[in-house]
Amino acid sequence: MKKAQLIASCEQHRWYAIARDPARADFLIDTNEYVVTTGEDSLLCDPGGAEVFPAVFAALSEVIDPRSVRRVFSSHQDPDVISSLGLWHDFNPDIRCHVSGLWAGFIPHFGCGADTLVAIPDAGVNLTLGERELQLIPAHYLHSSGNFHVYDPACKLLFTGDVGAALLPDADCNLFVEDFDRHIRFAEGFHKRWMGSNTAKKRWIERVRQLEIELMCPQHGAIYRGEDVQRFIDWFDDLQVGYG
Repeated sequence: MKKAQLIASCEQHRWYAIARDPARADFLIDTNEYVVTTGEDSLLCDPGGAEVFPAVFAALSEVIDPRSVRRVFSSHQDPDVISSLGLWHDFNPDIRCHVSGLWAGFIPHFGCGADTLVAIPDAGVNLTLGERELQLIPAHYLHSSGNFHVYDPACKLLFTGDVGAALLPDADCNLFVEDFDRHIRFAEGFHKRWMGSNTAKKRWIERVRQLEIELMCPQHGAIYRGEDVQRFIDWFDDLQVGYG
């Protein structure tokens, strides 16, 4: 079963990863969900598919009050990212989902009204959580045409959706990358195929190289920390993407 693990704590808010579920059904891709909380106000990042909603809800409930989750962030429109939104809406009809406006006609198919969605402008925007501001950073075409990441300057944490994702064997359940050279082999094919544009990749790299990042948290696989963050960015910079 999924479990929530504290990965960062800073200035009155905390980040938890709800990660890695070796017991999931074989036909489901493994996903990580992340929640940042002040205790009274929480933002859930890429809450996952409808199939994993019970496991995510149970794990999240062990560390925070789920009623504090009044906002959701969706990096893009894929079902493994956001198809649980209808269930979160059933739990809290006032919940709001921050997502690219491109998906306003798509995501309601997962069981919520259009008024649930808050459109993120293409250039990105800041989002206030308690006394801190999170930055919603453009990552278009990596891999979705309307795609965003979340940067927390206080915790120096970047949530990167599918960038950095690795499709790891079920037996590899480490929360953090422990052996970069081995780990990156499980990321290479995914990035070559699913990242659609070298130009978009370069723009993203130029942007994130200006940030202080101690934790890089993808939606699939393990979390990069410390020197492995820069190692990934350098590796991604050299990789040619957009083909099988």
